[in-house]
Amino acid sequence: MHDQRRRLINIIGGSAGNLVEWFDWYVYAAFALYFAPSFFPKGDQTAQLMSTAAVFAVGFVMRPIGAWVMGIYADRRGRKAGLTLSVSLMCLGSLAIALSPTYAQVGLLSPAILVVSRMVQGLSLGGEYGSSATYLSEMAGEKRRGFWSSFQYVTLIAGQLFALALLLLLQATMGEPELEAWGWRIAFAVGAVLAIVVFFIRRRLTETASYERVVAMGEGRPMSSGRNLILEHPREALLVVALTAGGTLAFYAYTTYMQKYLANTVGFDRETASQIMTLALAVFMLLQPLAGMLSDRIGRKPVMIFFGVAGMVLTYPIFTALETATNPVTAFLLVMASLLIVTGYTSINAVVKAELFPGHIRALGVALPYAIANTLFGGTAEYVALKLKDIGHERWFYVYVSVVIGLSLITYATMRDTKRISLIEE
Repeated sequence: MHDQRRRLINIIGGSAGNLVEWFDWYVYAAFALYFAPSFFPKGDQTAQLMSTAAVFAVGFVMRPIGAWVMGIYADRRGRKAGLTLSVSLMCLGSLAIALSPTYAQVGLLSPAILVVSRMVQGLSLGGEYGSSATYLSEMAGEKRRGFWSSFQYVTLIAGQLFALALLLLLQATMGEPELEAWGWRIAFAVGAVLAIVVFFIRRRLTETASYERVVAMGEGRPMSSGRNLILEHPREALLVVALTAGGTLAFYAYTTYMQKYLANTVGFDRETASQIMTLALAVFMLLQPLAGMLSDRIGRKPVMIFFGVAGMVLTYPIFTALETATNPVTAFLLVMASLLIVTGYTSINAVVKAELFPGHIRALGVALPYAIANTLFGGTAEYVALKLKDIGHERWFYVYVSVVIGLSLITYATMRDTKRISLIEE
């Protein structure tokens, strides 16, 4: 009973930190409509959003570097050490954005500060995914590993949800001129403060038994490095890239870009778009443990195949139906349909990756291939969508998402079920 209680406390502690990390990351996307003119004053709304989306993508470029450096750090120094370092870097990036001057004050230095800050946050998040996915998967017991590891995306979505909730709160208490002038800074300041709190929470976490077992192997144990990952586990690394591509593209298309799509294409005002996404994400968050629990019963593979088939077939119809939606309820139901589909990926992708690698290289193996796929497909999703809209071919984006999901479906259908071949030792 004591061990179960301690395990639950550690899972909650690790998840809380993940929530704050993703809150800090998504505040950028949630408040982009308001702070874009401060950094990129020229052009219409679509041009400004394209500039902020490009910076969003730059943050993703740093994620493979963060995954590489901090994945090795978490494998060699411990999951707890990796989690503590990642939240420290996220705090630094959020604080810098909160205090940054505007373009009117310092010219090009302003967007430069924004870019550097997002690079620091990208470095942090690159390491956070591998460390937290590994920590939660190793801390969970074998029979409920899918359920407990799903809380990585519960907290990821909660971070996005809290960012939107803060946006709604500020929209309700401030006028648009104040939000565009300085109100958006409040969100980044809140993120920095929360990261400081999480820093102290993570220092009190218990290290996982899997990592302790690696340490017990002594000086002669295999070491985590990019070279060893490529030479010893090339198939598993490529597998992570392939199974991530469709899932991460769908996730960012259905979540971060969807808010802008509802305002910029469908025609809802910014407040209504935020309200639709806030409610949809709340339901989406609650679906994760249910799907994780299902994977513990029937396996990981059938759950991922559901996402692949439904995402490939229904993405285009959902987006085209949204184009003509005038009722917020109709829009919510369509958005909710897309989020139900992507739950087949989000709920279990972390544990699937963790189960592919041995303990001495698990954090790096989870983090680096994922970050590469996330940079190529997730980080560019908004920019690709907005660019295609700008040139008059917005529906090409729907096709693009469907095709990439279809390619990942091939991986889901042909890979072995990691629940049955898991390398996580009890």
